[in-house]
Amino acid sequence: MLILISGCRNNPEVEYDLVIKNVNLIDGTGTSIQKAVTIAIDNKQIVAIGSESDLNASKIIDGSDKFLMPGLFDCHVHTGDFKEDFANLIHYGITSIFVPGGSRCTNTYYAAMRLMSKQDSTPAPRVFHTSQHFTMEGRHPAKTYGGFNRTHGENIFYLKDTTQIEELVKQVAQYPILGIKITIEDGPAPPFVERIPQRFVDKTVREASKYDLEVYAHISDNIELEMAVKAGVQNLVHYTGVNIDPNNNVHLNWIETLRDQDVSWVTTLMIDKSFLYPLHPEWFDEEAMLPKYKQAKEMLNPDRVNRAKNIAEALKYEYDLEESTFMSFVDHHVTDVHFLYDYGINMVLGSDTGNDFNFHGYSLHEEMQILELGGMKPIDIIKMGTLNAAKMMKSDDRLGSIEVGKLADMILLDKNPLESIRNCLSIHTVVKNGVIQQRVTE
Repeated sequence: MLILISGCRNNPEVEYDLVIKNVNLIDGTGTSIQKAVTIAIDNKQIVAIGSESDLNASKIIDGSDKFLMPGLFDCHVHTGDFKEDFANLIHYGITSIFVPGGSRCTNTYYAAMRLMSKQDSTPAPRVFHTSQHFTMEGRHPAKTYGGFNRTHGENIFYLKDTTQIEELVKQVAQYPILGIKITIEDGPAPPFVERIPQRFVDKTVREASKYDLEVYAHISDNIELEMAVKAGVQNLVHYTGVNIDPNNNVHLNWIETLRDQDVSWVTTLMIDKSFLYPLHPEWFDEEAMLPKYKQAKEMLNPDRVNRAKNIAEALKYEYDLEESTFMSFVDHHVTDVHFLYDYGINMVLGSDTGNDFNFHGYSLHEEMQILELGGMKPIDIIKMGTLNAAKMMKSDDRLGSIEVGKLADMILLDKNPLESIRNCLSIHTVVKNGVIQQRVTE
């Protein structure tokens, strides 16, 4: 560990904006915990990390017996009321989010989210986002989520032929997007719809590359994974529904291609859990769940319970399982995610929050707990939600880990998250841009 600001010991007049002293540091890079570390923050940035604790600052936090880690990313977020959702996300230590389109995501709505995210006085995470959905009429999500108002050219783009793609990509490239959102999948749950044709995916990837934009694809099974691999898609924003067999040479060829092309892949295992919430009212008894989220228990009427039972049976059939328990649905997915992570794929945390029983902020912690239940180590899960996520957001030069020169987005915890990932909920303080953030109080 190094003191990287010269003169710290010899110039007691130096004053920083914030100092966290004597803390246990988990820096997000996957390296071992560092004990009795002091972090100095000035002008939004981490300017010193070391053993010197006798530093002056406008605000000093004693981190003794506490644990410091980078702020979390949720790399699959939908929001219908971003002002309220942003406060909830910050409450749970999510300091950055990725929004891959949605029914509200017009250019005006995106701009309002970006504007709010750029200040620190009102709780709001950093916002990264794609274009609006590229899909086709009668496909996912337009048909599968038919109750939402979707208008071509505003919050969705309906592709009629491939010649249209060139102009649409040129149109969205003028906005501050990370890339193009394309929906390949046939839907998250039965009844399924027709998939978008391969040639549309191929053309979208080619046109996006002309503007140095990447493509972010919704997939939900092996057929769609193969389509994405063939097209050269750079980011996959769902894992749920895919089934990787390490002994299958075709599957290994897909994975080697993804690794060689440095593809990022978002987990979203919370999709299955959110479908099954009506069958598990005990899930609302968790102490860390906000009271406003506990109120969703009132939605567990007979119709919702029956629908959840039907989905459970459909998933049992789709995944070829002997039972329809929650862990049976996600355990094989966690095994796959673990394999892909070890294989070198940039696996990233995302919850697909914004759907029923998928709660902003809280459900990312559920996502992490699912991975730990399936056998993944907390230190790897934390890296997936911090540095790996920042890499997917093309911001790992300034975010995703606690290192000198990076922006000070951090979570101070009362308990050690390496002992149990559930301890990521023991939040003492959330910091964004070096500013202590207000958390929800009711």
